[in-house]
This record gives sequence, structure tokens and C-alpha cells, in this order.
Amino acid sequence: MLLPLRLIFMGTPDFAVPTLTALLALPEARVVAVVTGPDRPAGRGRQLQASAVKQAALAHGLPVLQPTNLKDPAFQEELRSYAADLQVVVAFRMLPEAVWNMPRLGSVNIHGSLLPQYRGAAPINWALMHGDQETGVTSFFLRHEIDTGDLILQSKIAIAPDDDFGSLYDKLKVLGADLAARTVAAIAVGHAPSTPQPNTPDLRPAPKLAKETGRLDFTRPAPELVNQVRGLSPAPAAYTALPDGRGLKVLRAQALLAPEAEAPAPGTWATDGKHYLRVATPGGWLDLLDVQLEGKKRMGVAEFLRGVKLPGVALAG
Repeated sequence: MLLPLRLIFMGTPDFAVPTLTALLALPEARVVAVVTGPDRPAGRGRQLQASAVKQAALAHGLPVLQPTNLKDPAFQEELRSYAADLQVVVAFRMLPEAVWNMPRLGSVNIHGSLLPQYRGAAPINWALMHGDQETGVTSFFLRHEIDTGDLILQSKIAIAPDDDFGSLYDKLKVLGADLAARTVAAIAVGHAPSTPQPNTPDLRPAPKLAKETGRLDFTRPAPELVNQVRGLSPAPAAYTALPDGRGLKVLRAQALLAPEAEAPAPGTWATDGKHYLRVATPGGWLDLLDVQLEGKKRMGVAEFLRGVKLPGVALAG
């Protein structure tokens, strides 16, 4: 009978917690330690708060390592002391080779896209912003270049028309947990595939989101702006400025097509003061459904219009 693999798990946000839970229940493996990010100030009081992964690890009585520098010899020596056969990485930092190559079976990453598409830090966001109708999760062996290692397994999922980053994130963290368990089980019995990633001209990257990524440009067609809103909702959120200069986050929207003769200049705002707030785009309107004024809570547009005056926005009949 094969002994269970000794696993080190690496992850920080709540996206990684279902995977840790799945691995703890896996007969083919035993999680011997968890590596996560340092505690960070959070909330109004800026009190130090443990990561979601640290909280889950402590709840299961697991040793927790929180290095500030992954190249620190003291950290690497402590990591080596656990004699792991394999490391599983989910939503963590880039690892130096001395770390990812330490276990005898290497390190496996669970990535929130169908690699080789959307290599990078924000795959879920970019798949939505590009209007994709399908995505998934991929397990692969870590190598030097980010997200380029040999593929192991993939699971696909349809992107629903009403999915935004928040809903798709929740779906993929569950899908990723199942994939991680199947991947580790296959490695444990020596049946894991290892397929080099193809490099084709149509690959889309998934770089880290910048502030400018969220700015709505009303010279773009409304359907593209809807996808931008979906890909950034609920956080960090697409944004614009009202005609009076106040900042407005747009958290849900729809595209309304209009005959060219009826569409005013892109960027023109329109409202009836009660039920709708729209911005003209080429060929139609971006109809705002859920918004958040700076310093306020998220609300539907009807509630928003009841409490906010909009200087510079003409009332429609």
C-alpha cells in the first residue's frame, strides 16, 4: 500500500480555502504544513488580520509558515524540514526555484483559466472583460516562466450571461478544489499527465489590474462596457464621473441598442429622474443598473435616483 504524499499547501485568499479543505480529506495525501501571507491590517481599526488560508489551517491544527521573503535561507530551511513530496499552490506569490523545486515531485499550481489562455494575475477578470462564454481551471507543474509549466488536468465551466467577477470567482474556487484533489490523487499513483503548453498567436494575457483598467470609455460600444463592468464587479469596480465630477462605480449594467439617428454623442447622460440612468455609446446606451456613489453603499439605480440630484443631466419625458 502506498503511503500518503506529504503535502505543503501554499495560498492566501479565500479562493484557496476550498482546495485546502479538499486536500485535507484526500486519502492519497497528508497536508503537513501551510504557507501563507503575513497578517495584514484590515477594517476601520486597521487591526492585523490573518489570511483566510491561515484561519482555515489553524482551525485544522496545521503548522503555518508566514514568510515575508521566500528567498530567506531560514524560511527555506524550515520548509525543507517538513520533507514534503509535493507542494500545491493556489493564489499565492511567485516562487523562487529553490522553493518550487524543493519537493521530490515538484510543485503544482491551480490556475483560474484554461491555460495557456490568460496567464497572469487576473485570469477571471480578463475572461469576463473579453466576453468569453467558457472558462475553467487548470493544474500544472511550476516552471521558471509564470503559468507556463506542463499541463496536468483541466475542468471547464460555462460563463453565464449574468456572471460577474464575484459569482464566477465563487464557482471557480469550488471547481479548483475538485481539480486539485483529482490532480494530487493522479500524481500519488503515478498517473498524472504532463503535457507541454502550446504557444499560439491568439493567446490573451491576464495582467494585474491597474486603476485605469476600470475607467469606462463611452466611445466604446455598450456591450464591451457591460463586459468591463462584469469583469470588475463587485471589486475593484468599473468607474466613471458624473457630469458634476463626482465619482461613480458601476457594478451592473446592460446594453441598449438604438438606431444611429436616435443616439446622441457618446458620453451624453440621460435619465427620467426615477427609473433609469443611461450614458450614450456608439450605436446605443449603457444602461446603469447597480451603482455606488463615492462614500456611499451599493444600490439599484431607482434607489440611487431617489436620493441624488444630478446637475448636468437632462430629464427625459
